[in-house]
Amino acid sequence: MTNSETRPLLQWSAAMAMSGTIGAVVLESGAAAPAVAFARCFVGGALLVLWCLSRGWLQAWRPSRRDLGLAVLGGLFLVGNWVLLFASYALSSISVSTVVYHTQPLILVGLAAAFLGEKVAKSHLARAAIAFGGVALISLSAHGEDGKPVQLAGIALALGAAVLYAGASFVAKQLKHIRPHLLAAVQTTVGALVLAPLLLVTPLPTTTSGLLWLVLLGTVHTALMYVLMYASIGKLPTTTVALLSYLYPVVAVLVDIAFYGHRPNWPEALGMLAVLAAALAPQRRRPAAAPEKPAGAAAEPAGRCRAGERVS
Repeated sequence: MTNSETRPLLQWSAAMAMSGTIGAVVLESGAAAPAVAFARCFVGGALLVLWCLSRGWLQAWRPSRRDLGLAVLGGLFLVGNWVLLFASYALSSISVSTVVYHTQPLILVGLAAAFLGEKVAKSHLARAAIAFGGVALISLSAHGEDGKPVQLAGIALALGAAVLYAGASFVAKQLKHIRPHLLAAVQTTVGALVLAPLLLVTPLPTTTSGLLWLVLLGTVHTALMYVLMYASIGKLPTTTVALLSYLYPVVAVLVDIAFYGHRPNWPEALGMLAVLAAALAPQRRRPAAAPEKPAGAAAEPAGRCRAGERVS
């Protein structure tokens, strides 16, 4: 393996491993979900804006009204998904919420079929049935840290987060011509502005440790993680990206087991495997006839995410 292949591989792997520890950071901060999402948007967004400024991307950007409107809409979906996901951790568990959240690639395909007229293959319908069957199995069998069954509200919030994230990804598909770092900077800025008034109801932590956990979330688990993802995803094969995406839920489950005493029973573990196998397995696509590109035509830009290739 050459250095040109090793670097993006390590970058994507590191980003996925970071994603798996987000739940622990959220719980350790002790803050309510809207406050956590605000901190992620404020700190991470500010750093992403500085990154874009340092690269000259922001100064040169002249968005149309349509692009700006879609970017704002995608930002609302993105921060809404964070609020629901973060709230779900306390009502179920990190591992349960994370695995249920990984139904979003399947939901995204459904949105593309409904609004873009894309055809849904029978294999996708089968995968969706397996994944949501796994969610049902988790709902009936999973137990939280106290040994009691997880609250269905937590699973519902994780599913709601998956729907909103799929919506954000669906909007991003309409903005492929915008550099993803720049789009993320705009969307997190929108999130900070929208969530700021909620701090009157759900304030930031008053303890130093709580604030430091949120700073960690914004710097490492948002700004750095996004830079690593966008620097690597366009340089890796789709199958490699899909395979390494398993690091996210696997790390989340291990963290939940090691630090929060979660012990999955066999039905719950089976349900988790069903969701992950169905949602993250790479799809085989039939090669479609396409008009030949003229010489020198650009390939798919680096950093563009296909359905199901990124979850955060």
